[in-house]
Amino acid sequence: MKLKRTKTCGEANKKHVGEIVNLNGWVSTNRDHGGFIFIDLRDRYGKTQITFKPDLYPELAARAKKLRMEAVIAIRGEIKARPEGNINPQMETGEIEVEASEMIVFNEAKPLPFLVSDRESGNEELRLKYRYLELRTAELQSIVKLRHKAYQVTRAFLSDQNFLEIETPVLMKSTPEGARDYLVPSRIHQGKFYALPQSPQTYKQLLMVSGYDKYFQIVKCFRDEDLRADRQPEFTQIDIEMSFVDQDDVLSLAQALTQNIWKDVININLPEKFPIMTYSDALENYGSDKPDTRFEMLLHEFESYARKSEFTVFKSALESSGRVKAIVLKNAASEYSRKKIDILTNWVKEYYSVKGLAFVKIGENGFESGISKFFDIKLQNEIMNDLEIKTNDILFFIADIEAKTLQSLGALRLRLAKEHNLIPQNTFNPLFVIDFPLLDFNEEENRFVAMHHPFTSPNETDIKLLETNPIKAKAIAYDLVMNGYEIAGGSIRIHSKEIQKKMFTALGIGEEEAKEKFGFLLGAFEYGAPPHGGIAFGFDRLIMLLVGTDNIRDVIAFPKTTSAYSLMDNAPSPVDQRQLDELNLQIKQKH
Repeated sequence: MKLKRTKTCGEANKKHVGEIVNLNGWVSTNRDHGGFIFIDLRDRYGKTQITFKPDLYPELAARAKKLRMEAVIAIRGEIKARPEGNINPQMETGEIEVEASEMIVFNEAKPLPFLVSDRESGNEELRLKYRYLELRTAELQSIVKLRHKAYQVTRAFLSDQNFLEIETPVLMKSTPEGARDYLVPSRIHQGKFYALPQSPQTYKQLLMVSGYDKYFQIVKCFRDEDLRADRQPEFTQIDIEMSFVDQDDVLSLAQALTQNIWKDVININLPEKFPIMTYSDALENYGSDKPDTRFEMLLHEFESYARKSEFTVFKSALESSGRVKAIVLKNAASEYSRKKIDILTNWVKEYYSVKGLAFVKIGENGFESGISKFFDIKLQNEIMNDLEIKTNDILFFIADIEAKTLQSLGALRLRLAKEHNLIPQNTFNPLFVIDFPLLDFNEEENRFVAMHHPFTSPNETDIKLLETNPIKAKAIAYDLVMNGYEIAGGSIRIHSKEIQKKMFTALGIGEEEAKEKFGFLLGAFEYGAPPHGGIAFGFDRLIMLLVGTDNIRDVIAFPKTTSAYSLMDNAPSPVDQRQLDELNLQIKQKH
């Protein structure tokens, strides 16, 4: 290749003055200063200013003047020191420039749909359509580099801890427990399907049976589920499994790995010991199993006050085995007009299906407006003293069934914190949430389902509950939460055939169905299965936190939209009839 690069665009500095260099890259800017052409040539390593002097090379300067932004070129020239007044301290190469003597244009560029120098010059839909252009922006190049570093730090840390990186299959057996599988039809075995892995769960447990006591993998997973800003149909996990361990061992490793990533990637020291919170306390105090602890505004139990009040809505909720909880927004009552409160009320009713949102404001003489008339002075004083409420505070209440009350008030807590800038920036609050319920009840299917997956071990003291009161059983399961995001989750697994059978029975999975879905794993357990457990980090969410974005699409090279669609290559797309015939498939039209 002619004019093959001898240095990158971020490499040259003052000590290279006088050298002849070849640079290859993209035209970032093109400026004409009285016939002298100045181009900033960019690659992923940086930028170098190129000068084209018409008095030395008039034809070359004339060609350079016509170059559009993002044209791909090669230049040859001498590295020269910039004059004192022209030094650019904002550029790594700001003390030098290259005086061009030759140029090759590899490719011209069409007019850009948005400016690569200004990512916000195009809306997200446009940027996703031209993702290959957006990936040239400084912001995304920085994220890709950081993601790469996090990969390397993870691999180095786990390898130093004697873990083996082992790949597991992408085409696997469908075991639909949890989200829907992405299915892949088999051409050879017609009428049969592979599934893309929601996680390598069964394979990593088999690796424990095989004697590989410390396994990890940075792996692609696939889930056909409803999407949101922090979800994608395909995502990346740091998958970890260990033998002969208990919960404390797994939490200790997860903490050390997280501390190591934060220190080595962004030079932040996380707390020496991550706090531990029970699932029950997280819901009661924060209304979420992934609590954001960077700010206070806890959920207050309001049952005793509600019973002393004259407000029948609260009492009716309690009589129906519901809950009444409150949050206090400090020093903000004067900002809340009736219209603004109605907006919040409609929001919680629409998104969380609660009956309503009650409030009182605190004035100089106690409760004002809202439902204040239902609380006598003595009760008002009791509430204000207990909850440390002051003038101009505002209380919001929700009374409904337990799940709705906690979830909706937890969501309102987060919304109010964002609107009032109560969440400190550049702060990282990790914690472990433990003691999750083992099972949940699916109303639609009228059966118990696994809160995590069917191989999660119950607490030893709760095993008997699987036969008597399954919903009360706790799991040896844990999540690592940071700033309101679940960044890792795992459990100690069932390794006993008898306990696994009890678990399947509680889930309504009969012997034949268990054999059909999981026979290979259950069979392996009969040949000696060690106690084992593990954890999986959501790598994309982890990178989101490291770079400070709340959009998962920012940290994935080629993401999909919230409708699981790729605007760049129009995937998913129809396939031709020949492919369908080979697979013996027929498209069923919806009526």
